[in-house]
Amino acid sequence: VVAAWREWLGLGEDVEAARELSADDPAFAAEAEELAIRREAVAERLRRLLIPRDPADSKDAILEVKSGEGGEESALFAGDLVRMYLRFAERSGWRASVTDGTESDLGGYTDVRLQIQAKGTMEPGTAPWARLKYEGGVHRVQRVPATESQGRIHTSAAGVLVMPDLDA
Repeated sequence: VVAAWREWLGLGEDVEAARELSADDPAFAAEAEELAIRREAVAERLRRLLIPRDPADSKDAILEVKSGEGGEESALFAGDLVRMYLRFAERSGWRASVTDGTESDLGGYTDVRLQIQAKGTMEPGTAPWARLKYEGGVHRVQRVPATESQGRIHTSAAGVLVMPDLDA
């Protein structure tokens, strides 16, 4: 952690110096840009080093979404969240499937459970539970819903619960 922090600090000083020198010599502008990109990569590595390790970080995840107060609009918002998580899983290279759910009349969900599994071995910190464990909580949206005929803004909420799949 200390070595990564020192490297990050050193790159910050180098970027600053290269930017100052770029006023006199344009060749330093490209070098400053390269150093800034390297500094961002080191910052990401430092962030990963500082995140506390969870013994379940290599596990698959079970994600539940439950619509809150707001009736059909809340169920539509829960459906939007489910589609978002399914798409995120697909882009991350995971398998995701709806294992249980209750659909609403307009195509949303009152409650739904997703199982998200990694395909093969994953790098540390990239397994489904490691990436999704902070998604739990109440999600809220303010919008003019499809169910509103007079154009008023409604607030809807949905609860998200994420658990590691300990059976996997």
